[in-house]
Amino acid sequence: MKWTPGGSSSDVEDRRGQSGGGGGFSFGGRSIGCGGFLLLLVLSIVFKKNFFALLSTDGGSGTQAPSVATDSEHPAPATRESQFVNFAIDDIQKTWDQVLKGRYQHAKLVLFTDATSSSCGFARSASGPFYCPEDQKVYLDLGFFQQLKGQLGAGGEFAQAYVIAHEVGHHVQDLMGLLGKVHAEQESGDKRRASDLSVRTELQADCLAGVWAHSTQERGILESGDIESGMNAAAAVGDDRLQKMSTGRVQPESFTHGSSEQRVRWFKTGMASGNPNACDTFSVQRP
Repeated sequence: MKWTPGGSSSDVEDRRGQSGGGGGFSFGGRSIGCGGFLLLLVLSIVFKKNFFALLSTDGGSGTQAPSVATDSEHPAPATRESQFVNFAIDDIQKTWDQVLKGRYQHAKLVLFTDATSSSCGFARSASGPFYCPEDQKVYLDLGFFQQLKGQLGAGGEFAQAYVIAHEVGHHVQDLMGLLGKVHAEQESGDKRRASDLSVRTELQADCLAGVWAHSTQERGILESGDIESGMNAAAAVGDDRLQKMSTGRVQPESFTHGSSEQRVRWFKTGMASGNPNACDTFSVQRP
């Protein structure tokens, strides 16, 4: 992709390199070391009680999520990857400013390393990138890009941008009130219906990522191989491919994001149309 390194985005919250004095954690204004954190975690699991609430300053309600304490004296260095994330989130959200004139509100993107807090619970790098509707933030550990390239064979900056655009797609769904409706219906207890809704939600986010990709074609910032890079990324994170890699078997009934074919197809749908109205994965019989 054609972009100029060195810029920064006001929509990026960089928590990389936070240590709080040797990798400590902060709870309700109090800091504990990694050993103390692990002890409280084990006690909470064994006794099924929130022992972290003992450190809370709100009277022991324990409603505040744990957060990694900040060491502001040692900010994480800017790398090409982190600078690209700053460029990508700005470019993606500027597109949605234009597509949803007057209706779009910017999300924040949190860069972290290993683990951090979110309003949706404790965020870990092993969980992969995700969007939290509770605080309207996208959470991303840059290490995921190495996994995307090394383990899944989907390298390139456009592949990285696709990942961010997909998560911003969830933010668009949130602004439109869709995520709340889906989550409410998923709580009905029908596991098969809940799985189907999850797949449709994820495929729509892929299509919305394609809407942004359409704009990159119009603005001429793509380079040779970028489109293929995006397609490879969409295929790489298909449920069937990931299940095949991890267990050697494919179980469609347990899909949560859709197959590689579905993810590529809906990404291409958004990219071809540039219109979010073409991304209605909920009205078709089989997405």
